[in-house]
Amino acid sequence: MQLDSIKNYCLKKHKACETHPFGDIPICYKLNNRIFAQIYPDPADFKVTLKCTADYGQFYRMVYPGKVVRGYHCPPVQQPYWNTIYLDDFPEEELLNMIDHAYDTVLKSFSKKVQKQILED
Repeated sequence: MQLDSIKNYCLKKHKACETHPFGDIPICYKLNNRIFAQIYPDPADFKVTLKCTADYGQFYRMVYPGKVVRGYHCPPVQQPYWNTIYLDDFPEEELLNMIDHAYDTVLKSFSKKVQKQILED
């Protein structure tokens, strides 16, 4: 999947925004100031890191060994909740499902009241 397609898909999420809190790389996508996706656009090492639940993350690491790994940049305590996906020859539909899950995981991390406010606007 191409960089622009991933960026556009992330930005189509309700109230998602693109930010650069760590400099030019990674390109981060946030919902209500919480990151759900990080893109590392280096052509030699193109990857995306996505928020996930621990069970979901482990499942994808088992299904795609070597292609999906624990969030490589995270401290060990956070690694089960982030997956880094190496995008060389990775199924596009699967990546879109994983982005959907990342967004939903962040949305569900807010209180019911905040979730309602996010979804109503």
